[in-house]
Amino acid sequence: MTVKINSCPNCGSEKVSRNGRTRHGKQNYKCRECGRQFVLNPVWKAITSEQQELMSRMLLERISQAGIARVLQVSEDTVQRYVNAQAVVEKRQVEVSPKPKKRLSVQMDELWSFVDNKGNQQWVWLALDAQTREIVGVQIGDRSAVSARSLWNSMPPVYRQCAVIYTDHWSAYDSVLPSKRHRAVDKDSGCTSYIERFNCTLRQRVSRLVRKSLSFSKKLENHIAAIWRFVHHYNANLQL
Repeated sequence: MTVKINSCPNCGSEKVSRNGRTRHGKQNYKCRECGRQFVLNPVWKAITSEQQELMSRMLLERISQAGIARVLQVSEDTVQRYVNAQAVVEKRQVEVSPKPKKRLSVQMDELWSFVDNKGNQQWVWLALDAQTREIVGVQIGDRSAVSARSLWNSMPPVYRQCAVIYTDHWSAYDSVLPSKRHRAVDKDSGCTSYIERFNCTLRQRVSRLVRKSLSFSKKLENHIAAIWRFVHHYNANLQL
């Protein structure tokens, strides 16, 4: 049955039919011209560009998605959709300042995390320039030599050609890094102190990585994107 009601918000047609009820119990309508479904006086409103900008900034802090939804007074579904969309377009390649071909110093380490449950371990492999403090390599995966190789390949060519690399004694590094430029050291040597300090920063700023927290990732793509988002933000602020 066609009813006289407000015109369709999409095409302006007055040929509108009742079409059941929404999950919140409100009367749903459907336009018979364009097929658009709508309700009268909807509570939901699209997030503004200002809210999107604020949401992006809040995602760089130790704030859960539920917390962001409460602060912005939007639904958690809205926040989740925004996070999902951003995960698709997030760059997954390091952006660092140009370096001359000379002796460079890099520190590497791996950070434990998980997605959905603690049985699904995802190790965050990081490489840091000891002079500029920039993150010059990132890999998220298992703790095998395959991930170590991916970390090595993620670094800009100048680092693979010139850098002396300091790591802990994890065996995966030995099978990947050039033996003449690889230095496996103990923590008390201080040669990996910068990357270990960055690991603390990463855990404090990315809520998904905080230990004993309910803000863990449920989707691997979003987990990876959150880490890359903070790495890009961190490197960009170092260059200011």
